[in-house]
Amino acid sequence: MRITVLTVADCPNAHPALERVTAALDGREAQVELIEVADDAEATRRGMYGSPTILIDGTDPFAPPGVVPSLSCRLYRDADGTASGVPDETALRQALAGANTPDQDAGATDCCTVALRPAPATIG
Repeated sequence: MRITVLTVADCPNAHPALERVTAALDGREAQVELIEVADDAEATRRGMYGSPTILIDGTDPFAPPGVVPSLSCRLYRDADGTASGVPDETALRQALAGANTPDQDAGATDCCTVALRPAPATIG
């Protein structure tokens, strides 16, 4: 399994997203990488729907229908409706297990726009 966390420079939720992925893996092996996305073209090419975006084998299980790639901040809705900068651990475990995609209430929304900065392509 390959897990990619796409983020923008200085995203405060990048490392919490990595921690959540590690917890949800619960000891299962996976290739996990953090990639800093620098511009809209790269966000489109990689399938980034806000920062952080978690891709599991190249697919974003939390992307609501019709969302467009962006460098904006991203919020995830927990099952109880609470907004968070990272997906709920239960929903992430389901996605990692190949369960059905969490419902739209657990999806993501854009919350803000970030300034573009040159940054390295990969961190970690």
